[in-house]
Amino acid sequence: MKYEPKEELKERIKNLLWEEAEAFWDFCKRPLPNVIRCNTLKISCKDLKKKLEEKWNVLQPYELHPEIMIIESELKSGELGKALEHQLGYYYVQELASMQAPIALQPKPHEKVLDLCAAPGSKTTQIAALMKNKGLIIANDIKIERIRALNSNLERCGCTNVIITKMRGNILCKKLAKKEFFFDKILVDAPCSGEGTIRFDCSVLRMWNLDMIKRLSGLQKKLLASAVSCLKSGGFLVYSTCTFSPEENEEVVQFALDNFPLELVDFELPLKARPGLVEWQGKKFSPEMRKCKRIWPQDNNTEGFFIAKLIKK
Repeated sequence: MKYEPKEELKERIKNLLWEEAEAFWDFCKRPLPNVIRCNTLKISCKDLKKKLEEKWNVLQPYELHPEIMIIESELKSGELGKALEHQLGYYYVQELASMQAPIALQPKPHEKVLDLCAAPGSKTTQIAALMKNKGLIIANDIKIERIRALNSNLERCGCTNVIITKMRGNILCKKLAKKEFFFDKILVDAPCSGEGTIRFDCSVLRMWNLDMIKRLSGLQKKLLASAVSCLKSGGFLVYSTCTFSPEENEEVVQFALDNFPLELVDFELPLKARPGLVEWQGKKFSPEMRKCKRIWPQDNNTEGFFIAKLIKK
């Protein structure tokens, strides 16, 4: 790694993983596998695999999710992104752990879905494919340069059921709730400290600090609280981050459970996942927190991720 982890971060990872901490750091030094997601809005998984096998060795490791494909061939730098099939929108280059939040959300055709922190669009395009372009997705972000990337990806992938908005998440939700515009499903893939992305971008190690984690935890709670206001009764909300920090994960979910009519629900993923924490540094969380999923790099050869699924009572 270009940057060495700070001692404080190493100590926190050790307190989360104990004897497995060494294996975690070992995986953080390894390159990520080349993973793509077939865009079923434009091509079937069978036809895409057939096309790609003319030049690469393609593996489909998950029977229930044939859209997930691992390219086992040795690739040149940028080869996946420059391929004609990618430019035509037949597939999206997406890290495997990142695909799990939309899988947990289970959006259906004809539903109304809010992707509150959507750019650059990996999960939005995945949600659109799961919905077969039927129904409505509102994809929101706050930065115009990120929205440009979002718009480009939606266009390339042929997503026609998406409205893009540029607004602070809490303000958007307040406006929608005031108009009594409610969603069946909401994804809050919140801005976070990015500890789970070290394998992709080790500069996270240089920027990491506890003050940033505390600040982000406050923002995450605000976003989650706002999202609840425009979720239908009986609707589902998935909260996810690409970090390991309990302050940004279980603590945020506990805040939601304590203040809103929400319950955690269990869900299945194709990846191996560990349960959420029920205690961290003397702070106790609900026993229901075990229904959350923690994805660690050493378990699936992926990045790290946290996912919680909640239902509004």
